[in-house]
Amino acid sequence: MLYLSQMLNAPVEYPQQERVGKIIDVLTPVVRIGEAAYASVLLVEGEEDQSWRVPLGSFERLEHAFLLHTPLIEFAQQPEEPSNQEIGLIRDVMDKQVVDIVRKKAVRVNDIGLDDDWRILGIDSSPLGLVRRIAPPWLPGVQTLQTATRLVPWEHIEIISSQRIEQTETATLANPRPQSGQLAELHPADIAEIVHQLTPGQGARLIEGLDDETAADTMEEIDTDRQRHILENIKIERAADILEAMGPDEAADLLALLPEERAQELLRMMEPEESEEVQELLEYEAHSAGGMMTTDYVPLTQTRTVAEAVESIRTNIREHDVRIAYIYCVADEEQEESTLLGVVSLWDLLIATPTQTLEEIMETDIISVQPDTDPREVAETIAKYNLLAVPVLNEAGIIEGVITVDDVLDVLLPPERRRKPTRMY
Repeated sequence: MLYLSQMLNAPVEYPQQERVGKIIDVLTPVVRIGEAAYASVLLVEGEEDQSWRVPLGSFERLEHAFLLHTPLIEFAQQPEEPSNQEIGLIRDVMDKQVVDIVRKKAVRVNDIGLDDDWRILGIDSSPLGLVRRIAPPWLPGVQTLQTATRLVPWEHIEIISSQRIEQTETATLANPRPQSGQLAELHPADIAEIVHQLTPGQGARLIEGLDDETAADTMEEIDTDRQRHILENIKIERAADILEAMGPDEAADLLALLPEERAQELLRMMEPEESEEVQELLEYEAHSAGGMMTTDYVPLTQTRTVAEAVESIRTNIREHDVRIAYIYCVADEEQEESTLLGVVSLWDLLIATPTQTLEEIMETDIISVQPDTDPREVAETIAKYNLLAVPVLNEAGIIEGVITVDDVLDVLLPPERRRKPTRMY
């Protein structure tokens, strides 16, 4: 096995033992999931700091040097703007933080292992990998370090997009596998843990490389300070897309942390319907029931049948990802403001006859809170009546939103533990 550290700065010579340059990087084309990655080009720095792209087939590898039979000037020079279709193992990977998908953690790349066919085997994140790079080869025991460590397989690695990659339209092509692939298959809470292990800038790049839904779910698991930094350091269009995919209450909480100018700019970039919902929530005090509530709930006319209500729930989950514990019965669901008449739990809905109306099975003794209710009182109400959500009603009895139990838990937990749990319904 050959380590990248052994190649870095290795001399390049002509057959007459004339030194013409040194190896400064190893390039590999981007590959998809399940495909083996092979190095294809060595980047050679010649005179006057010019960099030349030399295919591996042009070299003869000696013990301490690379022999080149063709004049260096006959090869192409490396352009100032590198291609986003290939990865530079030194430029994009070595000494960087990458994600180990299997262990669900960020690891530092201290070295990279390749086999005799130039297939990239994996990364060495151990301290020995760092020692191998800095220790002189004559030091006793250094030679045993060549095979002393276990590599993290290359197919388990996700590379975090760099600023250079982010500026291209095909940003995800800069990874051996797009971030929307293996990384997006992890639970959002696991991705959030990885984000917290990275620098704020790296965390922003990682979130930006995810699809909208995964990025939104992950953002809801990230602590407040890191959320704000991410939103301030990704492209405005991308940030707006992620906010739209978040629950309106989560989006409002996040925008409230940003400078007014940035928050308004993001609101303007969002779709009008989502933007209006978030702006309505921003009008409430943060430390109040109104500031905790979400407008993601399902109001249905009380004359609807159980079968119609079940289908409405399915539609809301499929199209809007609104997962509810209760149906809120109103006089007319088409009205923007409507008085709450009753509540039907999902469990009562499941055991009811499909032809029954909601009015027949709804609970009319409604437990509710007002927009200015203190968060602690909201928590006590939910605990007292063993609820999964509580509606927020104004003085006229009009429903303005609901507060779910996960948001109440967030209030009760100490600040260092305030991370969103998996929804219970």
